[in-house]
Amino acid sequence: MQLDLPPLSVEGRIERVQAALEKVAVRSLLVTDLTNVRWCSGFRGSAGVLVIHQDSSLLITDHRYRDQAQDQLKAAGSQAQVCIESDWIKAATEALNDSTAVALEADQITWKDQSRLLDALTAELVPTVGVIAELRSVKDAAEVSRIETAANIVDAVFKECRNQFVAGISERQLARMLEDGMRASGADGPAYETIVAAGPNAALPHARASDRCLTDGDLLVIDAGALVDGYRSDMTRTFFIGTPDDQSLRIHDLVTRAQAAGVAAVCAGAEAAQVDKACRDLISDAGYGEAFLHGSGHGVGLDIHELPALRHDNSASLSAGQVVTVEPGIYLSGYGGVRVEDTVLVTEDGCRPLTKYPKES
Repeated sequence: MQLDLPPLSVEGRIERVQAALEKVAVRSLLVTDLTNVRWCSGFRGSAGVLVIHQDSSLLITDHRYRDQAQDQLKAAGSQAQVCIESDWIKAATEALNDSTAVALEADQITWKDQSRLLDALTAELVPTVGVIAELRSVKDAAEVSRIETAANIVDAVFKECRNQFVAGISERQLARMLEDGMRASGADGPAYETIVAAGPNAALPHARASDRCLTDGDLLVIDAGALVDGYRSDMTRTFFIGTPDDQSLRIHDLVTRAQAAGVAAVCAGAEAAQVDKACRDLISDAGYGEAFLHGSGHGVGLDIHELPALRHDNSASLSAGQVVTVEPGIYLSGYGGVRVEDTVLVTEDGCRPLTKYPKES
């Protein structure tokens, strides 16, 4: 199925990076994270680095991408030049030979490459973390369109497959059915390995789908997202298989209310920690605080986990245009678990849900 998506342009992004570099008093940045390379330049290959100067930019990649690199940069509206060179350290050194200081993505470069750069460059190497990640966290309209399209696909696939969430089918069969449905609906594939976890497996936040068959009385956690033109969606719903017992009903209601409280706390200017607190307080007050095993959400975009992190220790404020998940959960070892998650777009006065499939009641 062909999806109707608005054009995606990288115009102005490198200038935003250059402006951010001024704040750390460095004029050059060596971008080695491929997702950041793509966001800055439009290049989608599996090998490449981007040299960003204060007044220019250079994509270095190998001969496999001789034609693809030029085409992708042109299509994305990038002004970066392309250098075809198998030894990117050599090409980067030539491009940076007039720099007195070069910023590195400290969490995205290997020790081996850093050592080679130290030997090759006379410039000071300056470690930085999150320069581009901060910029990437705020999405433009074309990016939001792709995330929302991915979310709509998963909503539709859940609706189509809901009558298959029954005793006797295996977790692995359900995962395959959902992922096949995403592709048939126009997605490039799943945004991540689909989590289908039933019964005791639902107590594992990142369970992998197994051959275990669903059984009456199970809680069924399904965490699924679609990939559309590089952008991802993320949604979790928890279903009752057969007749739920009182504990399943109680924790499902509690997590659903906690998730709604978290969504209500999302708006531009709100602290990430406050969103987490809105979710966590309800669960803790009900006596299940130790069973809430993770943060309350994260950013979503080209990566499934991006900034900002909705955690108790993150005082950063949310910004309009960020896309985040809100996903509290309760996990009881040997019994099962509940997680409810939506992806929402942060707005000035609240948020707009992008995932809309109903919660079990």
